[in-house]
Amino acid sequence: MARHKVEICGVDTSKLPVLTNEEMKKLFIRLQEKNDLSAREELVNGNLRLVLSVIQRFNNRGEYVDDLFQVGCIGLMKSIDNFDLGHNVRFSTYAVPMIIGEIRRYLRDNNPIRVSRSLRDIAYKSLQARELLMSKTSREPTHKEIAEETGIPEEDIVFALDAIQEPVSLFEPIYNDGGDPIYVVDQISDEKDKATNWDDKISLKEGIVQLNEREKMIVNKRFFQGKTQMEVADEIGISQAQVSRLEKAAIKQMNKRMFE
Repeated sequence: MARHKVEICGVDTSKLPVLTNEEMKKLFIRLQEKNDLSAREELVNGNLRLVLSVIQRFNNRGEYVDDLFQVGCIGLMKSIDNFDLGHNVRFSTYAVPMIIGEIRRYLRDNNPIRVSRSLRDIAYKSLQARELLMSKTSREPTHKEIAEETGIPEEDIVFALDAIQEPVSLFEPIYNDGGDPIYVVDQISDEKDKATNWDDKISLKEGIVQLNEREKMIVNKRFFQGKTQMEVADEIGISQAQVSRLEKAAIKQMNKRMFE
């Protein structure tokens, strides 16, 4: 049976290679220890599917897929050049944020909404510092760390980055490990006055009785304390994906009890 052929920038996506973790490690060793540029080329070609998966998030922006693919490849190459095997982090975990960042910078540069030059300068310096810190620590730096790196006041950095940020749908998926996806809305705290939704609280408390201790803790932190899934994950020592799955299972169980 013939495979469906789709070409982007002259690349037949049906024939893109897929590298195993062990193959990736060997290629990075060749690149970093021997400066083997052929290994770099193999790493690029072996991770083009990663770029394809990222640009699907931007399909509704009205941009040419070829353009987004080329920009995403720039982010991929930056990821390869800055990746550190010593941090024991999967390459895809490190590369995806950098590819997304490269595409978003491209979209900002082509955004018809005008932002002052001074704000853009601060934002770009902050983004450069962010990438540098990520390459050193393999994690997302805080605004305070970026401020220390650039010498720019933290409040100026926050304001500048907000000014160039594009609106994002609350239901845009930001993570999917093959199970239930995690959406932007799952990352948002509820800062509303708790007195305004007391009836919802009563219903939740009635449904929470049958949950186990960890499920109770997650529901309490998420719906009564208004914490994000990431904050809950950090506090109880599990992954955000696990928090998401436990939260959904608890809600399903509570609904069954409350409405049976």
